[in-house]
Formats: sequence, C-alpha cells, structure tokens
Amino acid sequence: MKLLDGIRVLDLTNVLAGPYASYQLSLMGADVIKVEVPGSGDLARQLGADTALSSQKFGASFVAQNAGKRSITVNLKSEAGRNVFDRLIAGADVLVENFRPGVLARLGYSWDELHAMNPRLVYCAISGFGQTGPMRERPAYDQIIQGLSGMSAVTGTPDTAPLRVGFPVCDTLGGMTAAMAINGALASRARTGEGVYLDVSMLESSLTALGWVVSDYLIAGRQPSANGNENPTGAPSATFQTGSGALNIAANKQEQFEILCKLIGREDLIDDPRFALRDDRKNRRSELRVEIEAALAAKSAREWEPLLNEAGVPAGLVLDVTESLDLEQITQRELVHQVDLPDRTVSVLGTGFHVNGRPLAPASAPPTLSEHTDELLTDLGFTAAEITELHTEGAV
Repeated sequence: MKLLDGIRVLDLTNVLAGPYASYQLSLMGADVIKVEVPGSGDLARQLGADTALSSQKFGASFVAQNAGKRSITVNLKSEAGRNVFDRLIAGADVLVENFRPGVLARLGYSWDELHAMNPRLVYCAISGFGQTGPMRERPAYDQIIQGLSGMSAVTGTPDTAPLRVGFPVCDTLGGMTAAMAINGALASRARTGEGVYLDVSMLESSLTALGWVVSDYLIAGRQPSANGNENPTGAPSATFQTGSGALNIAANKQEQFEILCKLIGREDLIDDPRFALRDDRKNRRSELRVEIEAALAAKSAREWEPLLNEAGVPAGLVLDVTESLDLEQITQRELVHQVDLPDRTVSVLGTGFHVNGRPLAPASAPPTLSEHTDELLTDLGFTAAEITELHTEGAV
C-alpha cells in the first residue's frame, strides 16, 4: 500500500536522523531521491559493524536507512550542479536536509528562495537545536542531545546515572518527528496548495518524548530521578530475578498484585500491612522485591511468563536484540525484509505499523553511490551530450 504514491522527496541528509525520516517516507511509497556529494556520498556509507561493506560504500548504517531510495550525485558548489538541483526542486514535493542551520541558505537555497522556485514544496530542516536560538550553531550528536535533554540523567540507577541510552534514540526521535511533520505538511498542502517550512529540533523532539518524566516536573513539581528498572508509578512493577533469568512484571493494579501473590504462593503478602495499599508498596518496594524474588526463584523466567500473562498479570522476558528478532510475533508480522546488495542479501527493518493488514517493505535495495544519476538527469530533460558534459565538469 503506497500511502505516499506520487510524492517525490529530495533527501539531502546524512547519517541517521534525516535518512531515518526519509526512509519512513520511502516505505510509505514516496519516490525518495538521495542527493549526495560526488565521490563520497552519505557518511553512513562508511559506517557500521561490517568493514567489508563499509569499504564498498554500503556501510551497515547506510543500508539500514536507505533501501528503496534512488541516488544522484550533485555538486551544489558548481553553477552547473546548481542548475541540476534547480530542476530537481521544481519537480519535488518535499526537500529534507540535516545540515547545520544556514548551510543551504548560503548556497542560495533559503526558504524564501525555495518557496519562490516551487510554492508547493515542503521544506524540512532537521538539526540538533533548531534553526533559531542561541544554541543553533552548535554541533549535535546523539549522545550530546541525550545529555542536554535530561534523558541520561533519568537513565540508570541513582548510583550509575547519568547513563547513555544504548542506541541513538535522539537521532531516531528526530527522524520520527520529521517524518510526522512532513506528512502533516503534505496533508495541509492538499487543502491549501501551499508548501510549508518545517524546523525540526532533535533536542525538543527528545524532550517531548520524555513524556511523564517532564510532565511530572512541569505539572506536579516532582524532580525527575533515575530509577533503574523500577517503575516509579507503581509496585511491584520492575525487573525481577527468577530461578533462571530476569522477568519484567507490571502488577500495577490491586487485583494484579493479589493474583501475583497467589500465583507465586505468597498469598500472605496481600494482607501484609507493609504492602496493603498502592502507596505502601511503592514506598517499601525494596522489601517487597525481596519477598517476591524469593518466591520467583522456584521457576525460571520462561516458566513464569506464560503463567502470569494467562492470569492477567503483565509479564515479559528480558531479551537481547537477537532473541527479540526471533520472536514468532516479529517473524509472523514480517517486520524484517531482505534486500540484495551486489555481493550478498541482507536484512533490514520495515515500519512499526501495517496498512490494511500488510507490512510495508522497501521497494528496492539501497542504491550505489550515483546509481540513478543519468536516469534522473534524463528525466529532468538533459540530453546525452549535456549529461556527458555535466560528468566532465564534475557537476554530478
């Protein structure tokens, strides 16, 4: 199901936040044209755990976010290259970039100039801090944003915080925010006929994703803290050790707590005055943990998980990534898709949603650098002789 069929996206982004955003649009059916620097391309082509792929400009980090796109190389510092780019802009619906603020404007492509060239264009600029404000010029990497957003401060235990989240979550959140904003802008354009300018801040995207942590402070005045594997809103709601393996249990409701106590053979805890009320259990969670884990030692996490869930107590194993990908739930819903590289077939992820009961998969493999340059130049109206000249001049 091509939700964005007929939408052309110019993707000038690098590494993760921007490519992740445009990858989501590609999975939804948009024609994403990756505009790259001649000779080098997206830095992510050289990044990832497989050095052989990186040497071929197919770094794992690039492959993960760029399947289904087409690649054209354009030298925006040359007059002939800008002429090519001008034609691309004229036929585009969306332009997304994650340069530092002002870079594209200095090349002659400010929002006002872009809007004049194509009034229907949706222009999305992704940056660490946004296009305005005193921090706008600062370089931004995921870990920097994690620290500045307060995310690191609430990750880990009181003894180990601040801790970096174990994946580039702020880059991903910035990309998700951008994809959502672009789709909203396209819906607006369908009504008004006018493009819009979108200014996406990774820092602000990350703060909004902190959700209850931020709202507890803004609304209730509670200072955020690191709680490790404990859920500060309820108990017993945390990660517990069993006879073999860790198990997440979320017995937040009174009835769930009572069922848990019965299942683990500790019905006496229900009437124990230390744990009688919700707030009692929260305030004495350490004592409650000792009692529960002593009982959980009778079985493994894999034995307890179905028993608890079937009885209405939410529970889940603590898996590593490889185990998670092997879950029947994941394989049955076809989240993972295969794409062909020149010398091998690799797996990439799709989206977190289905459309009309079906998953969204990339339409093609990630492109080699400049793979579609001549094809796209021909579509833009350049003759064979002009294309040869553009290559000779280093414009593409």
